[in-house]
Amino acid sequence: MTISLESETIYPDSDGQPIADNTQQFHWIVLIKENLERLFAHDPQVFVAGDLLWYPIEDHPEIRVAPDVMVVLGRPKGDRGSYRQWEEDQIAPQVVFEILSPSNRLKEMTKKLQFYDRYGVEEYYIYHPEHNDLHGLYRTAEGLTVIEDIENWTSLRLGIRFLLTAETLEIYRPDGEKFLTSLELEQQAQQEHQRAERLAAQLRALDIEPES
Repeated sequence: MTISLESETIYPDSDGQPIADNTQQFHWIVLIKENLERLFAHDPQVFVAGDLLWYPIEDHPEIRVAPDVMVVLGRPKGDRGSYRQWEEDQIAPQVVFEILSPSNRLKEMTKKLQFYDRYGVEEYYIYHPEHNDLHGLYRTAEGLTVIEDIENWTSLRLGIRFLLTAETLEIYRPDGEKFLTSLELEQQAQQEHQRAERLAAQLRALDIEPES
């Protein structure tokens, strides 16, 4: 629990809610968060977090929300108990993701939309893995506006591309690489290592010493 020494206002680091209601929802939260961290690994001024409480206004701990995943461009990496906007140069998360589960209610999601619209989110993506249903909104002069054709949509802020197939959602980095799980990345690295070993063996058979 974090306490502001100036105001003695308590800003809890947890809302008491689980990160996810089921394995499918957790899978997608982790997939998006970890791949966004990989995407911006070399930029020290991009902060990515999952299920972190965001407090937009000082001395109002009741005004808060914990996006499943949020991206803040212009803020340094590092551990935080919560994201207190007044301590972050008043920079609001520009992009948020919500992964829905059967327990989510329309009233709850409507309140989140109103919160994100009011406090400056520029892009808001909502995915329901059980129904394979993707929705998105982006900020215009009128506020957060529904993306009418999200198929093959590219995030204006992140450069990632969303492809909704008949079975699932696929997300691609700006370089065309698909978002993969940690296990898939490990398997991919092993396959590349095995290919390199086979190539080295073939070169040695030709009396050619492969470069190290």
